[in-house]
Amino acid sequence: MPEEKSRPPQDRPWENGWTLDTSRTPGTRRLYLAGALAVTTIVACVAAIAATDNQDDVRSKSARDGGSGLISFSTQPATTLPPEGDSDLSSVSPSHAGPRQQGTGPTIAVTTTPKPPKSPPSKGSPAKPKPTAVYGSFRSVNYPDRYWHVDSDHVGLDQVSGEQAREDATFKQVKGLANASCYSFVARDGRYLRHSSFVLRADRDSGSSLFKQDATFCPRDSPAYPGAKMLESVNYPGYFLRHQNFVVRLQRFEYSSQFVADSSFQPVVGGLA
Repeated sequence: MPEEKSRPPQDRPWENGWTLDTSRTPGTRRLYLAGALAVTTIVACVAAIAATDNQDDVRSKSARDGGSGLISFSTQPATTLPPEGDSDLSSVSPSHAGPRQQGTGPTIAVTTTPKPPKSPPSKGSPAKPKPTAVYGSFRSVNYPDRYWHVDSDHVGLDQVSGEQAREDATFKQVKGLANASCYSFVARDGRYLRHSSFVLRADRDSGSSLFKQDATFCPRDSPAYPGAKMLESVNYPGYFLRHQNFVVRLQRFEYSSQFVADSSFQPVVGGLA
């Protein structure tokens, strides 16, 4: 039985005389790996270049189409008209100097609307006319032919005839001596109508606080006679002037048609004089 000889190691052929295997080129596996890596790198570069070119094409198309998200400036002049009427604000309009260069912002020209000059007041302009005094008379609603009339120092409800009587039945209306929102009445001779002992009479102004209150009356609308007035005393609220037995006196308000009729008087603008 022949003996089996051990096979010498193949990594040292120069020492043991082993013949090299020349059927495979040394380093072939490494060459394969290097080639595959190079091909992969080239493919990746080509894909990246193609993607970059595609993005540039999309951006260029979006810029041409004026896509959303981009600010576009129109080269056409604005056609919006300002509201009618004068304004103190400056008007803004696009400039027509020429086409705009690429990369520059829109050119805006600011023009200010001139204000008309104020005309100086003329030196010879007439002064404002002073308000004329208000005169009037008071006519009874239930005795329409009778008016307030000063007879001596008392005020009665009388029929008026003649120039003198018409003057005595005409009174100047002024602001109330005790309340500017109410009224006082002045006879033609300068005396004021005031209540004294609850009777209306004509007296000179004494300057006292009591006189000012007695001579001030506040007009109220009559509840039953349109246009007629009822005159309430300032210092006796709820008391109104009324005629009784053709004498004008001051009495407390009563819820009766007779009292309303006797205390309602129709003003006659301008008076009887």
